[in-house]
Amino acid sequence: MAESAACPAFQLGKPRYDQGSFLGRLRHFVDIIDPSTLFVSEKRLKECIKLLDDYKHDTLPPGVSDLQLWEAQKIKQAIIHPDTGEKIFMPFRMSGYVPFGTPIVIGLLLPNQTVVSTIIWQWLNQSHNACVNYANRNATKPTPTSKFLQGYVGAVTSAVSIAVGLNVLIQKANKLSPATRMIIQRFVPFPAVASANICNVGLMRHNELSEGIDVLDSNGNVVGSSKIAARHAIMETAFTRVVLPMPIFVLPPIIMSYLERLRFLQNNRRLLLPIHSLVCLVTFGLSLPVAISLFPQMSQIEVSRLEPEIAMATDCKVVTYNKGL
Repeated sequence: MAESAACPAFQLGKPRYDQGSFLGRLRHFVDIIDPSTLFVSEKRLKECIKLLDDYKHDTLPPGVSDLQLWEAQKIKQAIIHPDTGEKIFMPFRMSGYVPFGTPIVIGLLLPNQTVVSTIIWQWLNQSHNACVNYANRNATKPTPTSKFLQGYVGAVTSAVSIAVGLNVLIQKANKLSPATRMIIQRFVPFPAVASANICNVGLMRHNELSEGIDVLDSNGNVVGSSKIAARHAIMETAFTRVVLPMPIFVLPPIIMSYLERLRFLQNNRRLLLPIHSLVCLVTFGLSLPVAISLFPQMSQIEVSRLEPEIAMATDCKVVTYNKGL
């Protein structure tokens, strides 16, 4: 009985955990961002896809358990884009966000940043974010390369401008003591990154606002393309991108300001960077699943809130759309 409770009966395309609760979404996204999926071989991925296809066509070999099917679906969801059916490039998968993003976070939080170092780290961060946003977007409609480049330039420009502007203001604040100035400088990345993240999501996915995104009925059939659903998808994603950097850029500076006072670390300064890196990694690893669990990836919206033509095209009261990650 305990085993069946721990592993519910498999349902193709459905989440293993209840998406109506935050805890269920958290458990679901912990699976999605599991870094171990980065090491799945091409052979193993094909086996997982075949297993799911066999289940779909009622040709499963005997002895396949629900747990094996859930694991196969987890691997496929972590690697394959749900709209395009193509593999997502490893550094831009959600499972690669923490491993590939942590070095950039460490760089952003290094003390005594110069204008040049600030520009470089903000550029790297927004470049990575832009590619992650694009790779995990709703892809039911094609996005021209020109739109991607416009969004990328806008996102990077906004991030660099905000970060450099804040740093210049702090350096000109002569009344602040050097220690206070250094602490404030450590917090500069958060408002810069949070505001730039909103621009990044909006600009990288602006095409969805003009083209709309597909909405699906209860049977998974496309009933129309909605700009209103696209707006909801982008707003929800942008909100998660503001929540995500909050603990990442606020907690490490606070933790490090206390750790740096310890006599042991004062006598062993070379350990500061490894410890700082570990603090960033742990904070990032905990923050990501919490932030993206705020909303389900396959979100629902009442048909009455959408365009009239969609309401006329279906008898469903609620439709589903891929919010993106």
